[in-house]
Amino acid sequence: MNPIPIILDGDPGHDDAMAWMLAQSSPLLDIRAVTSSCGNQTIEKTTYNALRVMTLLGIDAPMAKGRSGPLVAKAMNAPTVHGESGLDGPALPEPAVSPQSMTAVELMAKVLSESAERVTLVPTGPLTNVAALLLSHPELKPNIERISLMGGGIAHGNWTPAAEFNILVDPEAADLVFRSGVPITMAGLDVTEQALIFPGDFERIRAVGNDVALVVAEWLEFFYRFHREKGYAGAPVHDAVAVAALIAPELFTAEEMHVSVEVAGDYCRGMTLGDRYHATDAVPNAWVLTGVDRDGFARLLVDAVKTYSAPAARRPCPPSPQGKEVLS
Repeated sequence: MNPIPIILDGDPGHDDAMAWMLAQSSPLLDIRAVTSSCGNQTIEKTTYNALRVMTLLGIDAPMAKGRSGPLVAKAMNAPTVHGESGLDGPALPEPAVSPQSMTAVELMAKVLSESAERVTLVPTGPLTNVAALLLSHPELKPNIERISLMGGGIAHGNWTPAAEFNILVDPEAADLVFRSGVPITMAGLDVTEQALIFPGDFERIRAVGNDVALVVAEWLEFFYRFHREKGYAGAPVHDAVAVAALIAPELFTAEEMHVSVEVAGDYCRGMTLGDRYHATDAVPNAWVLTGVDRDGFARLLVDAVKTYSAPAARRPCPPSPQGKEVLS
């Protein structure tokens, strides 16, 4: 079977970085491009982090910087979760690659228009870039095989009682994506909060011993420190689920339903409302992941780090990416 061509779009972020690690490790996926989004931190910081992660993992694909903020809302970030750099924790190599001169939307459109096969989009941050692509290039919708996204939650939110962070950052973009007619796999909190990686798994990953394994173990430890204070038994590696659903769908259960995004309201802005009981005549627009084989998911991550047998060059890097001219 030919590898699935994909575009990675995210705001690294510890779980974005681990999602990209999983994608790069799999022979079932072919990374055609990488784009950054504004979410966990500013677009300057997430772009710098994306370049460092690509360098660590050896991702050989064009990369482009995304929009500096949501379609219409003000930007919001999550330094309490991911740190001031957006990817605090272990030292990473300085970027060995530079962003393309084109924008993220332009790069996405180029890849879609030039590919002989339909391409799957894998957004693990706010859906700003994907929505902008659909707005500016509606003719390319048939070139998109699927959007496998991390975002939302049918049962509850995590940034507000109703809304998950990625959707809340840019609800207008999410609304446009869910109404686009493009097939969607939704890895929301309903499944990602079951995809826990426990401290014992951290040690299994660390024991692999290569540079990527050591970094991933430290990312997990950093991410877990925040979640442990919230009562989690492990680190929920949210974004990796959007990749795992493509390469190991047998690990998941899902329900087909119509998902709407609330763009207004004082309490429910950013809510993803799933019509799981088909209370309306709305046509289902998403496969919503609802369950995961947690042990199988953990094994998938452990096996993924084993593929990085050659040590990657690691050099200390500045704690903050502010002022990086290449990203301006």
